[in-house]
Amino acid sequence: MPIPSEAKYYGRGISGCATCDGFFFKNKKVLVVGGGNSAMEDALYLTRFASTVTIVHRRAYLRADPIEVDKAKSNPKIKWMIPWIVEEVLGQESVTGAKLVNVESGEQIEIACDGIFVAIGHDPKTEAFKDIVDTDDRGFIVVQPGSAKTSTPGVFACGDVCDREYKQAVVAAGQGCVAAIEAQRYLGIKE
Repeated sequence: MPIPSEAKYYGRGISGCATCDGFFFKNKKVLVVGGGNSAMEDALYLTRFASTVTIVHRRAYLRADPIEVDKAKSNPKIKWMIPWIVEEVLGQESVTGAKLVNVESGEQIEIACDGIFVAIGHDPKTEAFKDIVDTDDRGFIVVQPGSAKTSTPGVFACGDVCDREYKQAVVAAGQGCVAAIEAQRYLGIKE
């Protein structure tokens, strides 16, 4: 559930893309919110830049694959706040910290940080298209392998609405080129 201060600091210390924004946090303290594979991968990636990376997760257990958890636990730059949640993002012009709450005890603390990376899943926002094209069990638009073609002729999809794996701007741009070429070919056939 989004917290009110999240929108205020998105792009000012809050990010959803460690590979896009990690470099901007060189020698800084960051939080990674989540407990799945994406969170572990983001945390490990961020150790290349940040001085410390603290994983904040709401449950007492992690959903990530054990091998990913082991990699994160063996990295000395990674710290753990489990089971905690971010209740509020603190800052002025940009993020300076976060107020955390322990979900079991109710204890509240403030932790200093320069950035917060959200890695708690991805909602592809495809509800408007569910009656037009096929979607999978998580709501992603299904495209033909190596293509942007959907189940409906003349409708093409690319980027985060159909990309369950990478969710990167450069991947979406490449998929956009594929979709444009396929749409052009489709329209050429129809003329």
